[in-house]
Amino acid sequence: MKKRYIAGMMAGVAVIAIFTICFTQGKKENIKDEKELITIGFSQVGAESDWRTANSISIKETFTPERGYDLIFEDARQDQSNQIMAIRSFIQQDVDYIIFSPVVEDGWDTVLEEAKRARIPVIVIDRMVNVKDDSLYTAWVGSDFYMQGEKACAALKAYVDAQEMEKVNIVHIQGTLGATAQIARTQALTEAASRYGWNIVAQESGDYTEAGAYEIMNRVLNEYDDIDYCENDNETFGALEAIKKKYSNGGGIKLISFDATEKGLRYTMNGNIMINMECNPMQGPEAEKIIKQLQDGKTPQKQAFVPEQIFVDGNVITDVCVDGKTYDVQPVTEELIEMRDY
Repeated sequence: MKKRYIAGMMAGVAVIAIFTICFTQGKKENIKDEKELITIGFSQVGAESDWRTANSISIKETFTPERGYDLIFEDARQDQSNQIMAIRSFIQQDVDYIIFSPVVEDGWDTVLEEAKRARIPVIVIDRMVNVKDDSLYTAWVGSDFYMQGEKACAALKAYVDAQEMEKVNIVHIQGTLGATAQIARTQALTEAASRYGWNIVAQESGDYTEAGAYEIMNRVLNEYDDIDYCENDNETFGALEAIKKKYSNGGGIKLISFDATEKGLRYTMNGNIMINMECNPMQGPEAEKIIKQLQDGKTPQKQAFVPEQIFVDGNVITDVCVDGKTYDVQPVTEELIEMRDY
């Protein structure tokens, strides 16, 4: 196994550390040298949103040489084939661990089989993978996307009831089709609409981008004036731009968003977004916990969820109930925004 080292400079002297690699039950166990760096190969989906940027920062700030890591960072530019090539490159470089956030759920069996044969543990973050054998990856870290959708819909139901609205029409701007968050958030909304009699009058993918959402909203506004359910903040920003282009006062359209980035929370605080369900991008520390467990010979949990909150505009909604459990909602304030890490 190839290792990276912090080089120590001594006049005319080269120090070579010799070490042994042991394999136990198909897992790599390293004999640590205090100067040895753990090599991480990380493949990111891309940079399509503010959330994704924060997620990348979390990884980069966690896996630094000062903390004992050598990070190889690859941007897939939202192309699965690029991610597969990156993972194969990591295998060829004989990294210690592979971490990646998959573009879509399907199509990973072959390359993850290759990683398993190379005895490189794989940690999946954010989006999930759909594989025949879940031993192909060691653990997954991310959000409960279906619960996010359920909470957002429960908050919308509370608002609808408080306003005594008889008819609810929803324009649904989806994320990248096939991505875990898109699948789960779409499912939650579809089920809630069926349960409560809401009308989903339009449903299209904006690919988690402002431009995509702007194009969709600019078109459908000619037909509908409705509640808008966007599957991330950047889509919401694009939809809002289209709405303001037609209505200087917003036209009474209520926006529901996901991510709760700093900009998203500011839009929530000033009333542009009614409900913003947090999607926590700070997944680097959680991935590091798994690596430390593996380094210590322990078996981590297969799934680890990051903590998340529900944010709202003002105090119209005070709590939401999902499956008999009550969740508090947070009105957005300047102090709350300043306290956040992203």
